[in-house]
Amino acid sequence: MIRSELVQKIAEENPHLTQRHVERVLNTVFDEIINALAKGDRVELRGFGAFSVKSRDARIGRNPRTGESVKVENKKVPFFKTGKLLRDRLNGN
Repeated sequence: MIRSELVQKIAEENPHLTQRHVERVLNTVFDEIINALAKGDRVELRGFGAFSVKSRDARIGRNPRTGESVKVENKKVPFFKTGKLLRDRLNGN
């Protein structure tokens, strides 16, 4: 499902909201998650999962095309861990 499909689905289920309002709400939610992660905070949505930031150390990588060694800098990456309710629904429990 892509963002526009999500907006459309929520708008259909909530006829008192326009697609523009739903889109604004979703953008606000996503922006707040992004801002919290950028500050290094953890975002938990009960039953769905938790977003956090993990650090990856610098390392020596390899260019797959040439086989040449390449230095990869350390970086931070987003990480998502599913919640129990989501895991259970995915596994049919």
